[in-house]
Amino acid sequence: MIVAFSVTPLGVGEDVGEYVADAVRVVRESGLPNRTDAMFTSIEGEWDEVMDVVKRAVAAVEARAPRVSLVLKADIRPSVTDGLTSKVETVERYLSAE
Repeated sequence: MIVAFSVTPLGVGEDVGEYVADAVRVVRESGLPNRTDAMFTSIEGEWDEVMDVVKRAVAAVEARAPRVSLVLKADIRPSVTDGLTSKVETVERYLSAE
């Protein structure tokens, strides 16, 4: 499964990068395949392990912020592995064929 999620601290002002870094650090330390872009962090693995990482990433932000917003989208396909890479490679292949 691939989960794309965004954790946003509320009530801490406009500069939230330091708080978001706390969440991303948890994801990267998990050892699961992951990618972070300007809007979301995506992580790939089995249901329980991915959801545990998301929960811990939220907790890391929650430890320093009075309120936390979580946006989460999941692609649940048990037979697919390395989806973080293969999905992008497929799109790139179509783009290069033009």
